[in-house]
Amino acid sequence: MLIACVQSDVTFADPAANLNRVLAWMETAAEKKKDCATEEADVVVFPECMLTGYAFGSRQHALEVALEIDDPIFQKLGQAARQWGQFVTLGFLESAAGRLYNSAVLIGPDGVVGCYRKIHLPHLGVDRFVDRGDQPYQTFAAATPRRGRAQIGLAICYDASFPEPIRVLGLAGADIIALGTNWPVEAARTAQIVPSARSLENHLYFAAANRVGHENGFDFCGLSSICGPDGVVLAATDGDQETMLLAEIDLAVARNKRIERTAGTHIIDRFADRRPEFYGSITEG
Repeated sequence: MLIACVQSDVTFADPAANLNRVLAWMETAAEKKKDCATEEADVVVFPECMLTGYAFGSRQHALEVALEIDDPIFQKLGQAARQWGQFVTLGFLESAAGRLYNSAVLIGPDGVVGCYRKIHLPHLGVDRFVDRGDQPYQTFAAATPRRGRAQIGLAICYDASFPEPIRVLGLAGADIIALGTNWPVEAARTAQIVPSARSLENHLYFAAANRVGHENGFDFCGLSSICGPDGVVLAATDGDQETMLLAEIDLAVARNKRIERTAGTHIIDRFADRRPEFYGSITEG
């Protein structure tokens, strides 16, 4: 498969303008297939709150911009996904039954595949006003006739600063973690360390798409990356320019958790070697 990781600016509080941005990037990802061995970009990962912006100063303003999951915007994205043969993950503010969530959605050729609501909330931007995610971590299937079925785990920004969510997704069979982020410049060290660490811990692919630009007092650092099993950096940016990262991946590598570094004498399996009976304090309130 091919992963495309989009490092984009965002127009604050303007979903229509951001939809056009996303559609243009999806077309760019499809054009990139000419330079790759694979036929097309199978998974395209966008930043947190890509459709709506992030640095809101009140819950009310955020609710005015928030989208319901059946909004026509997602139908248009599904049509584009079908046209280009892609699965797309991107962030948005979700309105649902009077509540407000910082959400990420996975969209494929047949429309919305699944949605995740951010569970770990920092005291930052719109996360000061949203409701905490109310659904457990789970993986979603991105299935194509050519590539078979890839399991994608969705997480958002601050989630990845905790090892537990990514491990839960790994245990659920995730081949790829798609992390949309809005890391400001103060979080540059997080952007440089966390993706590689989480991919190494769980022996899977980790695509971190951070935004760039300036929004209501925040400057975003970029530094997006795609990391492979064992923490190998497959593609990364070194700054805050708009760009797209590409990496060809092999799902079989992520699924083989048994790493034989030296035949018969040095074998690591970070899933089989766990001792969860000693981890009880992790889940204590």
